[in-house]
Amino acid sequence: MSIKKIVIIFTLLGLGFLTVFNVSAKAGNDKKIYLFYGTGCPHCGQVDEFFTSEDLYSRYPVERKEIYFDRENALLFNALMEKLNVPNNRRGVPAVVIGDKVLIGDTPIINGFIEFADEYLSETEYSDTPAEDVNNGKSSITLAAVIAGSLVDAINPCAFAVLIILMTTVLAIGDSKKGLYSGLAFSISIFISYFLMGLGLYKAISIGGVSGTLFKAVGWVAIILGLFNLKDFFWYGKGFLMEVPMAWRPNLKKVIHSVTSPKGAFFVGFLVSLFLLPCTSGPYIIILGMLAKNAFDAQAILYLFIYNLIFVSPMVLITLAVYRGFDPNKAEEIRQKRLRALHLVAGIVMLAMGIVILKGWV
Repeated sequence: MSIKKIVIIFTLLGLGFLTVFNVSAKAGNDKKIYLFYGTGCPHCGQVDEFFTSEDLYSRYPVERKEIYFDRENALLFNALMEKLNVPNNRRGVPAVVIGDKVLIGDTPIINGFIEFADEYLSETEYSDTPAEDVNNGKSSITLAAVIAGSLVDAINPCAFAVLIILMTTVLAIGDSKKGLYSGLAFSISIFISYFLMGLGLYKAISIGGVSGTLFKAVGWVAIILGLFNLKDFFWYGKGFLMEVPMAWRPNLKKVIHSVTSPKGAFFVGFLVSLFLLPCTSGPYIIILGMLAKNAFDAQAILYLFIYNLIFVSPMVLITLAVYRGFDPNKAEEIRQKRLRALHLVAGIVMLAMGIVILKGWV
């Protein structure tokens, strides 16, 4: 596979995710009325019967949203309740959101819907926010966190150590083009494995739900990981080290040195990802928790794509550099000199992410 084809594939994938994201983000800027209900809820059934008998579904722009079994609808419901300052102990179904007004319960909806809906639709100017934009502020912070977390992962000493071994292996192959394709295949394999693992963990966390307590726990995990990285900056080598354990490294080298072809490099990439995951999963887990709490599925997939693209970008760049004659021994010298600085940057970023989570800014 040529470099041009690889670039085209990544570009098309990125454009595809961006298209899905933009379509979902721009949908529905017209006035809408939201009816939230739960499957099996008797009071919701009474409201549905009222809307049907009065032909309200056709007379008004009502969108029905089931929240018991549809996670995205549940996220939208909670986002709107937060925006409209509805306390947790008052949130329930059936609920109708009409602009900046909320009706909760079958009796208030049946008695007040037509009056509030007519008033809302007759207004020439209104201050309601389209549902898709309710989380825009938090989504912006989440995207910034995704980029920051992926950069921390990309400069992680664990990943850098793998890069050095990979470069040495690429040079040892002898055939420069074969080495180039092996390095790129290795990077693509890491991308795919991390993306799929992230997607699986995101789905698992989403299904289980992210409570306020669990989300704060994610914030504390970020703080602890940040402090461990700062410890490695000030007292490197003492106690627990935020890198691949020394005992694992000989086996890791054996696995990478077994690369003799692009196909072999591709499959070895999946094995190496298992070595990397324990020491690079910290930022990833934190980002996945943030996505599970604040992002819709289309957003989350896009952000995971961006995260992993940034994560493997140094591998691609280093492979290209070696192909053009860069000496991996110099890279190892640079890594050794900057090792503590890498931990310092990682520590600061992780601490910042933890504070943002604990302060409720995301």
